[in-house]
Order: sequence, then C-alpha cells, then structure tokens
Amino acid sequence: MDTAKFATECIDRLHFTAESHRRVMVVEVMGRYAGWLALHAGIAGRADTILIPEIPYDIAKVAAHVKRRTAGHDRQYSIVVVAEGAKPIGGGVTLKEAASAGHVERLGGVGEIVAGQLQELTGKETRTVVLGHLLRGGQPTSLDRSLGLIFGAAAVRALVEGHDGVMVAVNPPRLDYVPLRVATAKLKLVAADDYGMMTARTLDISFGD
Repeated sequence: MDTAKFATECIDRLHFTAESHRRVMVVEVMGRYAGWLALHAGIAGRADTILIPEIPYDIAKVAAHVKRRTAGHDRQYSIVVVAEGAKPIGGGVTLKEAASAGHVERLGGVGEIVAGQLQELTGKETRTVVLGHLLRGGQPTSLDRSLGLIFGAAAVRALVEGHDGVMVAVNPPRLDYVPLRVATAKLKLVAADDYGMMTARTLDISFGD
C-alpha cells in the first residue's frame, strides 16, 4: 500500500468538511522522528501548513499563517498536517508513553495540542484527525509487489555471490548492496534543501519557522 497516497486521499476528503464548516483541520500522521510522510502527503493534499520534526515550530507563526490564508472570502478554512514527532521551538516531542524496558517511546498527541492552541490564537473552530494505524493497512500496490520480488531475488543473488551484512538498495537503474553498518548509521531526515521542502516553500506552505 502507498502510505503517502492514502494519507493524501484522507486529506483531500477533509478539505470538504473543513470548507463547509469554515474550520481549521489538524491532521496528525505517523513518521516518528522524520517528516517524510507529512511533507509529501501535505504537499499533495494541498495543506496550508506542514509541521515536521526537522523544523521546530513557532505556534504564533503558524497561527498568523492560518489567519492570513483564511482572511479572504474565497477560502475561510485551513488544513494543517502535523507529523507525530513535530515539536515546538524549545520543546520536545509529545509522548503517549515513555520508553521502558524492552519498549520504545510512543509518540502521539501533538495534533491535539496544536489544534487547541490554534483555536485559541485564531478564534477559528478547530478539529483534529489522527490517521494513525489506518495508514499501515490496505492492499499492496503493484510497485509494492514488484519491489518485494526485486529485493528478494537480489538478496538471494547477494548470498550466492558471497555477500554478508548488506542490504539491497534501489539506486536506479541499478541495485546496490549497502553495508548494514552504513545503512543504519544515522536516521534519514528531511534536509532544508530537499526538493520537497523547496516546492512547499514556493507554494507558500508554512513550516512554522
């Protein structure tokens, strides 16, 4: 299943209810400490604001952007997409459950906080939607199925060729074998000069900074 595609479809549907009730809709999506899903679903879903972990946000700037975008007669609603790992300037991530023995911390709840703050600062009725585990279900797409076969066949070839401690990586038009120590050395985060970021800023999408 294409997670970003489904998230985009959900955001598309929320435009209708947000517009009819002139509300601010805050949509919280998964992603833990990286904002890839929020970024791409937010752009594709025509969000006004996208909050991601890589850019700590100033809620006052978010509110100012929402008020500016809803000031005219043509559009009196707003869509705000929030990654579950988003955090305010000077603050930390919002947790549902702290880390414990054998369990990692559970992120979640930032959407509700952002919604409450935006309603207070903008005076506009605000609602929160948490997509959560809905994004993990569904039938695999043709690309999902093809990649499963591609990766599986390449992994078998890697073993036959004597490779060890590697993962298969798509590097069009090739398949590469990347050492696991390299692949897991650091979390891949959204960079400031990522093409998605550049596109969003050109489209006047706010990141609360």
